[in-house]
Amino acid sequence: MDAFPILSAVTFLPLVGAVAIMFFVKGGEGNHTADKIAQQIALWVSVATFVLSLQMLRQFDPANTGFQLVERFVWIPSFNIAYIKGIDGISVWFVLISTLLTPICVLSAIGGVHKRVKEFMIALLVLETMMVGMFTALDFVLFYLFFEGVLIPMFLIIGVWGGEKRTYAAYKFFLYTFLGSVLMLVAIFAMVIHVGTTDMTAMMGGKFPKEMAVWLWLAFFVSFAVKTPMWPFHTWLPFAHVEAPTAGSVILAGVLLKMGGYGFIRIAIQMLPDASKHFAPMMIGLSLIAIIYTSLVALAQTDMKKLIAYSSVAHMGYVTLGIFSFNDQGFDGAMLVMLSHTFVASALFLCVGVVYDRMHTREISRYGGMATNMPRYAAVFMVFMLASVGLPGTSGFVGEFLSMQGAFLANSWYGLFATSGIVLGAAYMLWLYRRLFYGPLVKDDVRAMPDLNGREMAMFAPLLILVFWIGIHPSTFRNVYAPTLEKALSDFQTQIEGTPQ
Repeated sequence: MDAFPILSAVTFLPLVGAVAIMFFVKGGEGNHTADKIAQQIALWVSVATFVLSLQMLRQFDPANTGFQLVERFVWIPSFNIAYIKGIDGISVWFVLISTLLTPICVLSAIGGVHKRVKEFMIALLVLETMMVGMFTALDFVLFYLFFEGVLIPMFLIIGVWGGEKRTYAAYKFFLYTFLGSVLMLVAIFAMVIHVGTTDMTAMMGGKFPKEMAVWLWLAFFVSFAVKTPMWPFHTWLPFAHVEAPTAGSVILAGVLLKMGGYGFIRIAIQMLPDASKHFAPMMIGLSLIAIIYTSLVALAQTDMKKLIAYSSVAHMGYVTLGIFSFNDQGFDGAMLVMLSHTFVASALFLCVGVVYDRMHTREISRYGGMATNMPRYAAVFMVFMLASVGLPGTSGFVGEFLSMQGAFLANSWYGLFATSGIVLGAAYMLWLYRRLFYGPLVKDDVRAMPDLNGREMAMFAPLLILVFWIGIHPSTFRNVYAPTLEKALSDFQTQIEGTPQ
């Protein structure tokens, strides 16, 4: 173990902040002083966590394709269960996006959450601990605890601070996720019994009989397909997004959906390569259906959040399409799409939150002509809308281009169908933008809305920078994860074909 356990520090510092708010912030519902203190603690703790995670990135060596900054000690000796944490090029960026989005969500909640503020900040910080813990866990028991731990604070965020149908949305989210997790738990037990350890690194490289691997893969598939979410396991997502508060939608889109993509790479590809190859046609078929079908559904939406939620399903279809194309371009594209989607979808939900806080409606027809009285907001929304469409120079272009190139290399028909999603994506996003910002400004309540304030600009500033940074200079991000992904693909091809690609 390193002298300073930085991964544990990044993981549990938010939990320390949550405990501090719980025990040291006194005052009940409606106590504005207590609410402000809770908000300030949450903000500064989450910022400190992000700074600490930047130090983790500084210590990370991209040339080393193994796990780094490993922390290990025996947790439950009688069952050979250990506390093992570590990062590689695949997981390091997911830790960073978790720690970046949390302070942005706190800023969003300062303007958007007005009841039980103290409890909301506690839930947000506990959620951050669970997310970071999941991406850094290298012991299957630890992985499962954090993977499931995410469910509890998110269930509360939707169920307590959500919209009118929050109870239905929260329970649907819980039941879908819980069902998949039960199957995953059974698969983990079977893998641990077969290998004799809960150490995830000991299970990599296709160490399971082919017939067993097929059943293990299917169990993990259900869990990760719900989280991604893949069609037809996606139906919980639009309800969860619509009813969740803005901060909840940002975390859902920015981080929780990536848990599925991360799981497919870490477990399906690295631990169950034979089964992944066997089910690749099914995965590609479901990905293409998700890209086309949910894009068409997005065109029919009248609620801004639902439209963006369905676009998320379509974009995550490019992730699974790239992963199961089994080539460098596909893997590369999948990672960049996940990173880009984190910033773009999170920003779009923040954009919806801005006008919802002012008008308390998400119906597209209630707006119009906002470019006249909210020019800064119109400019910010336009950048993220174009990034979602995949405009060259933005983050959306690089990932989707590589993902489709990987699909073309695997089969030209895959690439052909995947490109239709780009056309449909442009259609529904441009349609949304036109309805919101152009036309006459005739509604008095819309005309009265103020433009973005300083707090809201602070929320968008880092996301704007990152959208252009990835779009113009993707090698900054790619150089960190590429060696690890290339080794993962090489190991996969070795298992399947006997020789590296």
